[in-house]
Amino acid sequence: MKFGKEFEAQMVPEWKEAYTDYNYLKTLLKDLQRHKQRSNPPATPAGLKRNLTLYRAFSGLIQRQTHHSRDPYEQDIESQPIMVNSVERDGSACYQTTFLMVAEEGGEFEMVYFKRLDDEFNKVDKFYRSKVEEVMKEAAMLNKQMDALIAFRIKVEKPFQWLNSTLEMTHLASDVSNSAAVLSSSTPRAAKLHGKQTGSVGMAKETINEDNIHNGQSDDFSGRKDDEIQLNGQTFQTDKDKDNRGTKLAPLEVLNHVRLNNTLETPCSTIESFLNYSKQTELQFNRKNLKKIEEQLKRAFIEFHRKLRLLKNYSFLNTLAFSKIMKKYDKITSRSAAKAYVRMVDDSYLGSSDEVIGLIEKVEKTFIKHFSNSNRNNGLNLLRPTQTRARHRITFSTGFLAGCTAPLVLALTLIIRARKIVNHPGSTQYMETMFPLYSLFGFIVLHMFMYAANIYFWRRYRVNQSFIFGFKQGSMLSFLDVLLLAFALAALALGGVLANLDMEMDPKTKDYEVFTELIPLLLVIIVIAILSFPFNIMYRSSRLFLLTCLFHCICAPLYKVTLPDFFLADQFTSQVQALRSFEFYICYYGWEDFNRRQNTCDSNNIFRTFSFIVAVIPYWCRCLQCLRRLFEEKDAMHGYNAGKYFLTVSAVCLRTAYSLYLGMTWKVLAWVFSICAAIFSTYWDIVVDWGLLRKNSKNRWLRDKLIMPHKSVYFAAMVLNILLRFAWLQTVLDFKVNFLHKQAMISIIASLEIVRRGIWNFFRVENEHLNNVGKFRAFKSVPLPFNYDEAEDEDD
Repeated sequence: MKFGKEFEAQMVPEWKEAYTDYNYLKTLLKDLQRHKQRSNPPATPAGLKRNLTLYRAFSGLIQRQTHHSRDPYEQDIESQPIMVNSVERDGSACYQTTFLMVAEEGGEFEMVYFKRLDDEFNKVDKFYRSKVEEVMKEAAMLNKQMDALIAFRIKVEKPFQWLNSTLEMTHLASDVSNSAAVLSSSTPRAAKLHGKQTGSVGMAKETINEDNIHNGQSDDFSGRKDDEIQLNGQTFQTDKDKDNRGTKLAPLEVLNHVRLNNTLETPCSTIESFLNYSKQTELQFNRKNLKKIEEQLKRAFIEFHRKLRLLKNYSFLNTLAFSKIMKKYDKITSRSAAKAYVRMVDDSYLGSSDEVIGLIEKVEKTFIKHFSNSNRNNGLNLLRPTQTRARHRITFSTGFLAGCTAPLVLALTLIIRARKIVNHPGSTQYMETMFPLYSLFGFIVLHMFMYAANIYFWRRYRVNQSFIFGFKQGSMLSFLDVLLLAFALAALALGGVLANLDMEMDPKTKDYEVFTELIPLLLVIIVIAILSFPFNIMYRSSRLFLLTCLFHCICAPLYKVTLPDFFLADQFTSQVQALRSFEFYICYYGWEDFNRRQNTCDSNNIFRTFSFIVAVIPYWCRCLQCLRRLFEEKDAMHGYNAGKYFLTVSAVCLRTAYSLYLGMTWKVLAWVFSICAAIFSTYWDIVVDWGLLRKNSKNRWLRDKLIMPHKSVYFAAMVLNILLRFAWLQTVLDFKVNFLHKQAMISIIASLEIVRRGIWNFFRVENEHLNNVGKFRAFKSVPLPFNYDEAEDEDD
């Protein structure tokens, strides 16, 4: 694989704009090469190529033997084609390259190339500095969290022996004061010098033992005695006393200045915060709280370590990219400028600083000691999870179940046609009872197929859906996993349909009518049992994640609304017909109609009432979620979104009333509200959720940044969204299709809505990904367990 493709494949998707634009620099070099070829065409005859090649190889061998002990860079400074200097620009150090051979042929092209090269390098260097500042501040924060954790652990495990014990503090940011000088250095030599100093500190060994320190006095493992650290003018106070003796406070005294954060939100806590009821509780030193604190800090360290590794990879990839592009420049121009420029890159902060490497080592050492019981292998496996590979059994099982589903569909079609079930006198009754029961599985399977397609295209176009949805690293389902589940459910449902038909038509089993009618209910029970299975098999983490989001949707607005919560609620707005089918299950089996094979649900007033409630539940949940976000974020857009869902609730209620009672008044009201809701929802889909139809965008009527290479895909998606949005108006228009039963027509319209939702999913997540890219958001924020008192922070 060429370096350009490898470089793009290893980028952090959200940081793509901050990487070196390697392809653009290659384009500049190609323009330079074409200019040189036009200006100096090769005049060597083809027949002399071999002799000239041999002569050049021989002369090169002599030259290497003569000058092998001299560095070409030190041979003659004046013969260098470029000169790189460090300059001050906007209060920060930048690098500027002066091309010394402008007068030569094509010199203006080379001057433009170095100007763009400097812009790219300064962009990368500035971004790297800013990210290092962030991780240093985060390291100082984790220091204080570890201080409190170790004190809390001693209080729980050795409550009566802490006065004679020791307290080891793992100062991750012990070299922050040294890094401040590095960040402010303006010359490559100073940056290199400070990088070496911080590297020596970062490699220092931990020399303090918990059992050998008396009276609560300790130093950090780098031997520092300072009581505070400086970073860009900001002061971070350590836990040392402010006198010159460098002693600490008593080990457990830090607990007097902290309290536990309430990171576990419950409906009761939400109501208390809404009523401004604050309940101050003292720290409870028990093993349950200790386990919670350790789990939270463990997640924080894992995420912090991942951030450091990606930052280290960012530095390595960009440094390598500048080296590669300069080698290409030397090859095209036959100059020797690469060594001077690469030396500048190595001496810069990007190439010489090792704060990140030092922090990685310290994080690993701390994590192994305090969170993996000093087991290095287990600790590193948690910090560096291996990427899940596609397992052959998943691929085989998916193909096998797909092969089972296809003949089952064919067999079902042939049985219906051969036995003329559609034209059977009792077909109407069968369609009104059995079709709604089995169509539930069809809606779910279709939605899973669309979601599998979404996952495939998100991965293909490098949309970071794992970060967007907040999945744990390594727990995200691949599209093959989703297809496996979809084909398994499809085969199970089709097998149930065929068994039902066979038992119905076979005279030997016709007496078992009650058992025949129970087959759909058994299938639903099996699916619910698998979904709620508590043991760690069959994608337990994904099932738990789904059930948690579902519970948050049902309890809206009592939980903080996150993207997975409202994304799942949006999926249910496209599964209204599936929810009605589930309601039909309760009515059909609850009122024991299955014993008489009669469908009396439509004439039941309770069923009719719940037809309204079930249809509006998803939209009402989304409305409440929008109101919760409006209350927290004070963004008027959430209020408009809540109004959109309230309008949709009105339209759904009027359509349901028209389908149950009929009448011109209900029809007119259903028409008006449905059209208004469709127009409002279509505008919101395309403009707000997808971010398209931007008039002043560089991509006309789209947006500035696009992931799909073909713009026609976006216009086709907008047209499809409009058509499919208005497809369900058929329930109001009540078109008659002679060869389709009413239930079949309803199912087709519901399936079209599911397809529309699948298209919406891709572009909604794409727009969210591009928003994260624009703000360089690549990591999720992990809540920390301890919160230091404000008074204590001010004293620090």
